[in-house]
Amino acid sequence: EAVEAGDKDEVAEVHARLRTAQLPDTARAVAERELRRLRQMQPMHAEYSVLLNYLDWLAAMPWGRTSEDQLDLSHAREVLDQEHYGLSSVKRRIYEYLAVVSLRQDTRGPILCLVGPPGVGKTSLGKSIASALGRKFERISLGGVSDAADIRGHRRTYVGALPGLIAQALRRAGTSNPVLDPAQNGAFTDHYLNLPVDLSKVLFLATANATDRLPPALLDRLEIIEISGYTLDEKLHIAQRHLLPRQVRQSGLPADFVRLPDTTLVALVDGYTREAGLRSLEREVAALCRAVAVELAKLPPGKEREAAPAITVPPEELGRLLGPRKYEREAREVFTRPGIALGLAWTPAGGELLFIESSRMRGSGQLILTGQIGEVMQESVQTALSYLRSQVHFPAGAIRKDGPSAGAAVLVALASLFTGRLARSDTAMTGEISLRGQVLPVGGVREKVLAAHRSGVQRVLLPRRNEKDVHDLAPEVKAELTLIWCSTAEELLAAALLPATTREDAPVTAPSEGVTTAFVALAARGREAQFASKL
Repeated sequence: EAVEAGDKDEVAEVHARLRTAQLPDTARAVAERELRRLRQMQPMHAEYSVLLNYLDWLAAMPWGRTSEDQLDLSHAREVLDQEHYGLSSVKRRIYEYLAVVSLRQDTRGPILCLVGPPGVGKTSLGKSIASALGRKFERISLGGVSDAADIRGHRRTYVGALPGLIAQALRRAGTSNPVLDPAQNGAFTDHYLNLPVDLSKVLFLATANATDRLPPALLDRLEIIEISGYTLDEKLHIAQRHLLPRQVRQSGLPADFVRLPDTTLVALVDGYTREAGLRSLEREVAALCRAVAVELAKLPPGKEREAAPAITVPPEELGRLLGPRKYEREAREVFTRPGIALGLAWTPAGGELLFIESSRMRGSGQLILTGQIGEVMQESVQTALSYLRSQVHFPAGAIRKDGPSAGAAVLVALASLFTGRLARSDTAMTGEISLRGQVLPVGGVREKVLAAHRSGVQRVLLPRRNEKDVHDLAPEVKAELTLIWCSTAEELLAAALLPATTREDAPVTAPSEGVTTAFVALAARGREAQFASKL
C-alpha cells in the first residue's frame, strides 16, 4: 500500500507539472492521453516506468518559456571586448549579426560556424554571445557522434530510450531560446518525444577545428567565420588579463599574488608551448601558480601567511619550477649545405614549420621519399622534379586534395641541391608549383605566416594570388616579417637561394637530427648539368 501511495503521489506530481506547463495543443493532447493510460496501469507493469519517464520529459521541456533578449549593441561590444582580446574581424561579424537580430527581432538566418585551431576561444565566444544577449548557453559535443538517433532521439520502443541531444540541451537550459553550440526550423521532431519542438527561437552556433571533414550539404548551410592563431603580443595581453588572474583564483591564492613579467611570459611561450591557441600556455601558468601555492602553504596559517608578499617569477626560475625547455625554435638553425629549404604547413592545431632536406648519391636516377609522406606531398615532390625534367603534370592540385603547398619548398630544396647554392635559412615558403613554373595559391596562409612569425623567421615567400589572405594580419606581424609575393618559380628561386659561391659538389652528409619532417633522397647525379641549365 505504501508503494502504491508513493506511485500515486508521483503521478499526481507529474500531472501538476503538466497542468502548469505551457504545452502547445498537440503536446497537451498527447500528455493527457498518456496520463490516462498511466493511471490505468499497475506500478509493476513493464511499461509503467517508461511512460512515467516520458511524461516527466514532457513536463520538463521549456514549452513557451523564453528569456528576454538584450539587444543592446553597446552592451554586446562591451561584453565581447571585456572577455576577448583581439579578434577584431570576428567581433565585427558578430556585431553585424546581432544588429540584424535586433532590427528583425528574429534569430532566423545563417548559422554561424567558428572555425579555428584548438584553444583560440571558439566556445568562449559562443558563451560571450549568449551573455551579450542575456540568453542561456548550452554546449552539444558532436565529436564521435555517428548515429542520427543521438541527435534526434530514440523511439520509446527501445529499452533505455532517451530524447536526443538537442531536446536534452533545451531541458537543461530551461528556456526555448538558448544559444546552442552545434537547420533550424519551427517543427523539429524528436523521435523520443514524437512531438514537434519549436527551434525557431534558438540561436545555433557551430564550432570546428577544420572544415575539410564537414559534409558539403552541411557546409553549404553554414556561414564560416575563421579564427586564426594568436600572435605573441596577443598572447601576452590575454595571459595578463585573463589566464593569470583565473589560475591565481583557482589555485586559492590572493589576487595579484603571482606576477609574471612579460619577459617571463615570452620565455614561457617560446620554450614551453607550441600552439596557435592558449591551452598549453594556460596549463603552464597553472603549474607556476601551483608551485607558488605550495610555497605559500608551507607558512603557518594566520598573520604570517596573510602578510606574505607577492611573488614575481623571473624567466630564470622557469627551469626550476617547470623543468627544462620543451621546445626550441627550428628556424634558429643556419643552413650550411645545399639541399635544405624551410617550408610552411597547415594543421588543425595551427601553422607549423616544415624542413625539407634532399641529398644525392650515385644511382640510376631513382627518386626515394622518406619521412612518412602523404600521397599529396609525394605529388608535390614529383611535380617539383617534373618541372626540372619537363614532364607532364596537371596543375590545380588543391582541388579535392590536401597538402600541395609543399611544392615550393621542395623545388627550392632540389634547386639548391643541383646548383650548390644554399637556401636562405631566414626564409620560409609555401605554394603549389605547376609544370609551367607557376606558383599557385594555397590555403591556411594566415596560420602559416603566424607560425613563421612565432619561430623567428624574417622572410616569407607566398603565392601572389594569396595577397588577399593577409590583409587582417596584426600590425606587429607585418612590421617584423618581410612578405615576398611570387608568381613564377623563377621569382621564387631568386628570392630563396643565396648567390652561388662554388660549383663544386657539396659533400653528402646525413640530415640533421630532429628536423627530418620530410627527407627527399634523390639519385640523379648524371643529370646535374641538365638541371643546372634549366634553372
